[in-house]
Amino acid sequence: MKLKENYKWSLVVPTSMGIRLTPVAQGQPIHKSDQLFMQATSAETNVASVPAYLGLPVKVLTTFVKGSPIAQFIKDNLRSRNLSFEGKEVEQGGPWGFRHQINIADSGCGARGPRVWNDRSGEVGRTLNVKDFDLERLFAQEGVQILHLSGLIAALSPDTGRFCLELARAAKKHDTKISFDLNHRATFWEGREQELSEIFKEIASVSDVLVGNEEDFQLCLGIKGPEAGGKDIAATIESFKGMIRNVKQSFPNVTVFANTLREVLSVGEHLWGAILLADNEWQVIEPRTINVLDRIGGGDGFVGGLLYGILKGWEPVKWAQFGWATGALATTFITDYGQPADEDQVWSIWKGNARVLR
Repeated sequence: MKLKENYKWSLVVPTSMGIRLTPVAQGQPIHKSDQLFMQATSAETNVASVPAYLGLPVKVLTTFVKGSPIAQFIKDNLRSRNLSFEGKEVEQGGPWGFRHQINIADSGCGARGPRVWNDRSGEVGRTLNVKDFDLERLFAQEGVQILHLSGLIAALSPDTGRFCLELARAAKKHDTKISFDLNHRATFWEGREQELSEIFKEIASVSDVLVGNEEDFQLCLGIKGPEAGGKDIAATIESFKGMIRNVKQSFPNVTVFANTLREVLSVGEHLWGAILLADNEWQVIEPRTINVLDRIGGGDGFVGGLLYGILKGWEPVKWAQFGWATGALATTFITDYGQPADEDQVWSIWKGNARVLR
């Protein structure tokens, strides 16, 4: 994949930032916890963190509640992750006005699965609007190698849907590659199926990289695929390949397709694999056992590693391997984003080398 050569930003992601609350006592349920750990969160910055921690220039497009201490907390966190950002400051509008989303979660333990509760009422990210950003400056003057879009933002509100469409159109105009993680959420789509289907199909039609699971491709793009929740993922790989072939026929501009494979043995032990189609060649990582501290963010970690490999100009086989490993890495953190120390740490995970490094 040939990337733009004159650029300021390797990766740009639009997102709606919020906070994630999890029990301090790892593995305990939220309703029995009186001490909570707070982190800044969004699926898109989970992706962006991988290349940012590994030294590439990454920019976040978002929006903030003006004067909010939570907004300040988020900004400080983004800086700590080496993520540049820009976004409009929106007046709160009183106690019942705007705020940043709240994600409340526990990681589960043993046979008790994780539970996540999203509280997005009054979410300031729903106001993301193309008029608040200078796309000509961003794409033409500064330059961007990859724009990464998420279905979570495209479906968040009518404004954010139009925002993602305009970003995709501007990126295409200026030869920026587009990555699109479909990320279907049924509650976002309820009552808006036709509107969102049109938006998602247009974005997919101009994308270069398309990421999703079996449900995402079917529910967002209407492409027939295997049923979710199979007990033997390895045995369904051919079905996944067939689904991706069907997607490729409908969206011929896409040159890279990817999805993760996960079988949950218990909360702390998963089988983790991946499928990648790039340049008409398959890269299949058969599901391997990984130990999980907190599963949330593993898929985002995979996408971050995949895009990092593309940005570094590696061969596709290394994109898949590095993405698999950064996804596995993310599940070892109490945050929902991985924080790789360096490339060697990631490659050690891929090789299964967990020995102490002195």
